[in-house]
Amino acid sequence: MTTMITSTLWADARSAIDALTKANLAQSKRYPGDRPDRQPVHTVYGGAQLFRAETCKRLGENALSSLERIAPDPFALAKALELEGHQKLPRAASERKALLAKFAKDPDGLRAKKPELWLPLAVYDRVIKKLRREAVEDFRIDFEDGFGVRPDAEEDETAIRAAKELASALKQGIAPPFFGIRIKTFSEELKLRAVRTLDLFVTTLVQEHGSLPDGFVVTLPKITVAEQPQALVRLFEILERRLRLPQGALKMEMMIELTQSIIDVEGRIALPSLLWACEGRCTGAHFGTYDYTASCDITAAHQRMSHSACQFALHMMKNAYASTGVFLSDGATNVMPVGIHRAPAKGKLSAKQERENLAAIHAAWRLMYGHVRGSLANGFYQGWDLHPAQLPIRYAASYAFFLEGFSAAAERLKNFIDKAAQATLVGDVFDDAATGQGLLNYFLRGLGSAAVSEAELAQTGLTIEEVRTRSFVKILAGRTART
Repeated sequence: MTTMITSTLWADARSAIDALTKANLAQSKRYPGDRPDRQPVHTVYGGAQLFRAETCKRLGENALSSLERIAPDPFALAKALELEGHQKLPRAASERKALLAKFAKDPDGLRAKKPELWLPLAVYDRVIKKLRREAVEDFRIDFEDGFGVRPDAEEDETAIRAAKELASALKQGIAPPFFGIRIKTFSEELKLRAVRTLDLFVTTLVQEHGSLPDGFVVTLPKITVAEQPQALVRLFEILERRLRLPQGALKMEMMIELTQSIIDVEGRIALPSLLWACEGRCTGAHFGTYDYTASCDITAAHQRMSHSACQFALHMMKNAYASTGVFLSDGATNVMPVGIHRAPAKGKLSAKQERENLAAIHAAWRLMYGHVRGSLANGFYQGWDLHPAQLPIRYAASYAFFLEGFSAAAERLKNFIDKAAQATLVGDVFDDAATGQGLLNYFLRGLGSAAVSEAELAQTGLTIEEVRTRSFVKILAGRTART
C-alpha cells in the first residue's frame, strides 16, 4: 500500500525537501553518467624523439604486415590465441578453403548454422579491415618515460618539431582520431621542464594548425596531490588566453600510477579529489601498471596486469569514477611480441630458430590477449599498446569478446524489451530491470569498438535511434508511449 504525503507534512518539510533537491542536483552534476562520445579502445605510446607525421600510418602498415606474416589466415590466428571454437576448425587445406569460400559468400548463413566456425573467421576478417582502415585510434607523443631526461635544448627542439609533425599529419589526413602529449610529472624536480614542454608544444601546434585540433589531450603522469592537476588547469587557462582559444578547449587525462594517487596523506580515497581538481577538463584516467606495482614495492618478476595490487587499484578507479563521464584505461602488456633470435647481417635463421621465434611471438600474443580480455571483463574498454605487433591482438581480443556472446545477449535484450516487463526468463538466466541497462551497455560498447555493426544491432530488436539514447529506461518509455 502506498501512503501519499499530506499537504501539511509537505509544507512542514519544505526546507528539508529544498535541501534534498539541492543535493540531488549537485550529485547529478558531478555524476552525469557515461559520455556519448566515442572511446578509443587503446592508446599507443611512443617516444617524442621518434615521432613523425607518418608514424601512425607506418604503425598500421607494420601491424598489418606482422599479422599477415605471423598469422597469414584466420586458422593460424585462432590457433595462436586459442580462440573459442579453434579446436573445431578443419585441418585439411581443401576443407579450410571451402570454409573460407562459405564465409565470403554468406557470412550470416555460416553464423546461423555454424557459429563456432564463423567466429574465428569473423574476428580475423574484422581485424584485417580495421588495420587497413584505422590501425591506430589514439596516439600519445611521450615526453615522459618514453623520452627520458635529456638536455633542455634537446627537449625544446623535440617539442617544437613534434608539434610541427603532428600539424603536418593533420594536414595530410593521416593523424589518428585521438592524439596528444604526455608531459613530465609535476614533481618538484620536473615541474618547470613539464611546463616548458607544454608551452612549446601547444603554442607551436596552434600556430602551425591554425587552431587547437579536435581530439587533442594532455596527459599528466605520476599524480600525487590534487594541486598538480589543478596547476595544469591554471596553465591551460593562460594558454587559452594567449592563443585566443575558447575557454575550456584544452583537455587533460590523469595517470593513476602511484599509491598516493589512491590513498591520500590523511588516509582518504584520493581519486575523487584529483578529479574535482581538474575542474571539468579531465576526459580520461589511465592506469600505469608498472609504476604502480613498483610503488607497491613489487619486484619486476611479479609486475603484471593481473596482479592483485593492480586489481585493487583498478576497482578503486572504477568505483571513484563511475558515472562521471571519465573514460578509464587499463595499462599495457610489457612483453613484446618479437622473436628471440635475429638473423646475422649476411645470413639467415635456422629452421629451429624460426620455430622458436614463432613460439615466442605466439606466447606474447596469448599473454596480451588474456590481459585485454581480463580488462574487458572488469569494465575497462581501453588499454595501452607499445608495439605494432600488439595492435592486431588488441582488436582480436576486443572483437572476440563482443562477438562471442552477441547472439545470446541480443536474444535476452529483445525478449526483455518486447515484453516490456519487470522481469523475464530467457533460458536459465533471470533478467530484471536492473540488468536492462547492462545489456544495452554491452551493445553500446560493441558498437563503439567496431566489434559489431549497426546492421547487426537489428538482432536486438532495437533501432539505431533507440540505441543512441543510451538509456534502457528511455527505450521502454518510448515503446510504452507508442502502444
